[in-house]
Amino acid sequence: MKKILLLLTVLAITTDAALAQFSNKIQSMRPYDQTGINVFETGKADSTPYDGLQLKLGAGFTQQFQSLKHENPTATLNGYGQSNYLYPISPGFMTAQANLFIDAQLYDGMRLNVTTYLSSRHHNETWVKGGFLQIDKLPFKGEIWDKLMSITTIKAGHYEVNYGDMHFRRSDGGHTLQNPFMEGLILDAFATEIGGDVLVQKNGFFGMIGLTGGAIKGNVDSVKSTTANPDAKKAPSIIFKAGFDRQMTAQLRVRVSGSWYNNSNAGNNTLTLYGGDRTGSNYQNAMEKYYTTVTPTPVTSAGTAIAFSGRVNPGFSQQVNSFMLNAFLKYSGFEFFGTYESAKGRGPSESTDRSFDQYAIEGVYRFGPKECVYVGARYNAASGRLAGTTFTDDVKINRFAAAAGWFITKNILMKAEYVEQKYEDFPTADYRSGGKFNGIVIEAAVSF
Repeated sequence: MKKILLLLTVLAITTDAALAQFSNKIQSMRPYDQTGINVFETGKADSTPYDGLQLKLGAGFTQQFQSLKHENPTATLNGYGQSNYLYPISPGFMTAQANLFIDAQLYDGMRLNVTTYLSSRHHNETWVKGGFLQIDKLPFKGEIWDKLMSITTIKAGHYEVNYGDMHFRRSDGGHTLQNPFMEGLILDAFATEIGGDVLVQKNGFFGMIGLTGGAIKGNVDSVKSTTANPDAKKAPSIIFKAGFDRQMTAQLRVRVSGSWYNNSNAGNNTLTLYGGDRTGSNYQNAMEKYYTTVTPTPVTSAGTAIAFSGRVNPGFSQQVNSFMLNAFLKYSGFEFFGTYESAKGRGPSESTDRSFDQYAIEGVYRFGPKECVYVGARYNAASGRLAGTTFTDDVKINRFAAAAGWFITKNILMKAEYVEQKYEDFPTADYRSGGKFNGIVIEAAVSF
């Protein structure tokens, strides 16, 4: 894959004069640098002129230093034979992460994006995240088409589904510059799926409908029934989103949105809404088990196998029905962002639904020339029933994070965070029962 990627890059560069110009003349594009902060869906007011086929190469790089400690009350320091012994961690650097962005202006109002994970925690090798075609104008002549596309955006491909607003603010592999904190939320609603959506925007109001295959990877495999799911079949994921986003005054912007994601039957494949990230979290090995087998010498787990530290996957891999409500307010340098999410679903071996809920509130204050410095705090709590257990009570996880950052330029960010996360009401046999982790994480991020 790396050789193919290198070959394509060299080919693109050597044929530049004949085929395209390297430039920033890409229409309706969400910037990767500081100017992309608080940009959600791309709007319809883009004034970038079409000047033939254009090509833009971009990247996101992140280097991190972590100093966290974790504990649970029932494990002993030498408890290698215990199922709840935690992975020993110490201060150190995490393997650098990197993304490659390729954007192309194919025609007036039509752009293409391909994003590749060059290095990440979950997949150290190169993986293509996905790609999509975005259409803001149609190549048809006629007033009706002009009026229709003046408020409409069409997207199709294998892309990051537009469920909720939080996916615009989370870290994504090497692209961490637009996240004021280190991580996303405890329940990480993020997925790349194959499909398309239609977004309509006018006078600050917007609405979207999307349809995808409901899986992170396309397949034509037959569907097999199980005891818990005798009527297994492939059902599409349906996504609705609606909201309001307007600059009320020169200093005040208000945005509210509601999103709904539903898949009634994944056909015993794997729904990816809460497990679709292929990069991993930015809290490395925090609250993870140390070994895979009980021996006098502990057998460590590969880092790629415990890549989602600090998150909780509710395990709705067979059926899911989720709703997210977001509120965003920016007044001068102060930002408020809130999330409420409620999800219900089940796994392939379950016959009844479980539920998980979460909420998060965060405040960020940006100041200095071009708001180049910020401080912020976030509180996030989640609760629900775990998958694969007879434990019927809800477990609870809560996280507090305080962060500060400095944009040295619009492409370079230094940030630091103090985080504390606690696990409550877990069954006593669970290695997370009564557990917690806390400490400091520092990141250097570059995106362009």
